[in-house]
Amino acid sequence: MIQPMLESVDICGVAFTVEPNTGGNYYVINYDDITGSTSSITSGNAQKDKLLYVFKGKEFIRDTFISKLCKCLKELEILFMQPNLDIEFAMVGNELFILQVRSLHVNEKIASFEEQKKYMNDIYLKIESGNKENPFLFGQKPVYGIMPDWNPAEIIGIRPFPLALSLYKEIITDNIWAYQRDNYGYRNLRSFPLLIDFYGLPYIDTRVSFNSFIPAKLSEKTSIRLVNYYLKKLEKDPYLQDKIEFDIAFTCYTPDILKRMECLKEEGFNDNEITEVVETLRDMTNTIIDNKEGLWRKDYRKIHTLEKRYEKFINSDLDNVSKIYWLLEDCKRYGTLPFAGLARAGFIAVQLLKSLVNLQVLSGKEYQDFMGELNTISSTMKRDKEEMTIDAFITKYGHLRPGTYDICSKRYDEGKEIYFDWNKSEKEGAGGFITEQKNNALFKLSLEQMKKLKELLKSHGMADDILEFFDFIKTAIEGREYAKFVFTKSLSEAIRLFGELGKEYNISIEDCAYADIKIISQLYASSMDPRDVLINSIHRGKEKYQITKSIILPPVICNADDIYCFHAMDTQPNYVTLKQATGEVYLIELKNQQRNLADKIVLIESADPGYDWIFSYCIAGFITKYGGANSHMAIRANELQIPAAIGVGEKLYEKIKQAKMVQLDACNRRVNILK
Repeated sequence: MIQPMLESVDICGVAFTVEPNTGGNYYVINYDDITGSTSSITSGNAQKDKLLYVFKGKEFIRDTFISKLCKCLKELEILFMQPNLDIEFAMVGNELFILQVRSLHVNEKIASFEEQKKYMNDIYLKIESGNKENPFLFGQKPVYGIMPDWNPAEIIGIRPFPLALSLYKEIITDNIWAYQRDNYGYRNLRSFPLLIDFYGLPYIDTRVSFNSFIPAKLSEKTSIRLVNYYLKKLEKDPYLQDKIEFDIAFTCYTPDILKRMECLKEEGFNDNEITEVVETLRDMTNTIIDNKEGLWRKDYRKIHTLEKRYEKFINSDLDNVSKIYWLLEDCKRYGTLPFAGLARAGFIAVQLLKSLVNLQVLSGKEYQDFMGELNTISSTMKRDKEEMTIDAFITKYGHLRPGTYDICSKRYDEGKEIYFDWNKSEKEGAGGFITEQKNNALFKLSLEQMKKLKELLKSHGMADDILEFFDFIKTAIEGREYAKFVFTKSLSEAIRLFGELGKEYNISIEDCAYADIKIISQLYASSMDPRDVLINSIHRGKEKYQITKSIILPPVICNADDIYCFHAMDTQPNYVTLKQATGEVYLIELKNQQRNLADKIVLIESADPGYDWIFSYCIAGFITKYGGANSHMAIRANELQIPAAIGVGEKLYEKIKQAKMVQLDACNRRVNILK
């Protein structure tokens, strides 16, 4: 067959008629509307390509190109009598050309369209029902995101197992988060859950979040304007969803606050309103950071209480259900609640420090010198690995696990050979940690700087004791890290005991991951049969998780219609399969191509077909800097069921290159650097 060569191509791309990882009923369209190349998508070389998801059966698409393509895709499904097609296409002007049609390998069973349509409609109605003004909330409507505030996508992933999701809700996002904000002088949002899950996909309700960052003493009129401004800003720039406290919301007072608030004037805020915001933030911030009576001091003491109570419960004769119940109750009261407070204080501390750089009181190097002197758990762990015996090190750090809430993620004491290299070398410590050669100069202020800072703090109505000021910053940042280390010990032990509970009834760890943690409260306060309760919860969890796996939603949802047709964000990697792999990082370069890649996580620049040779090895997974969801290598990964992250971008790619071992979690769409 001979075809004429297309010239002056406006758009080219690849479309799938089903989402190959999840089996969801979506048209997945990866296209290039910039270069005019007909091979940029399949070669994985496109750097400005777009990835569009369209749920099937929706006719509201206004874009002429997308509408025409979707109608064509539907016609091809009928013509070839199958729902799973891989199609290459091109647009020249308004004319659509189909270049190739192939059968697409699909990993998951293709979800029933009618059932999925029902689930999507349920999500649509949930968003629509919340898209109204609430008499006890400021802001016209909610905006949902996977990364704002307590950023669930980072902590538990976008498709967490039911146990992990229910744990996160239980110990943080249902109530604890709001108690902390109220205690620290922000608006009282108790009884408002922060996290909403759409059939298991966790999202932060940013309207609730933004309300919780409003000082309690701020007038209602100004509060309403402020929250609506935040929501409007996020809707306009959704890529800021993981930076709302830096680039959108004003959550604390800093000496450079007037400079940061210039954007409010552009939005029509008058001087009186800005002054009111500034003054309430200053009063609240001064109360929080007070070196003697600040709430962060009390929270720090609570963390030590948790350590003492932990040992009592662990050494008691209580049954597993009772231990889990009380470990989690204590974790909330003496763990995540004070941790949330110390995390707030730590954020304020960093903001204050950065403001001094912005105002040229400190240089960038002095900022780094100060941060380099902090004694956090990370730096302590590196030192302890050099000085402690293996047993002593594991006793102290063994409770940690890469997936803090995931029962399937091995703890350090369960996989010490996986996470650490116990052989010392000249450049490495016993755990494979690079021995740090700190060249930082000691942080110190000149007399001129101290005088300038004292005058600055005094002019801003803040306590001007320089030593206490820096003591707060140092202790708050270190305290945040220490509090997390301590509360995760109770959490990790509760998760371990949950696995032991399942084992008592011949239930595997993998099955326990589908249970809901709320059954522990049921079992503790009743005489119900634990085995029946566990099995029923797991059964329901598995059914729900099948729905969770089939649904794909945008990272930021501004309107209900967004769930049916949306572009993936530029910075979002394309994950292939729903699998997880852990392995050493292996960078593919000309000089090392022929070495054994077995069980390695392979790094390659682009998802080009020329790298097919890597599949002759039993690799654990692979990561590319560039490439789209529909590139050749993505299709190969699907066919061979090899987890992959395609097109992670330059920043993350360079970070992974420096790592020795990573966990590639395609299901939860994240890459965890282990060492």
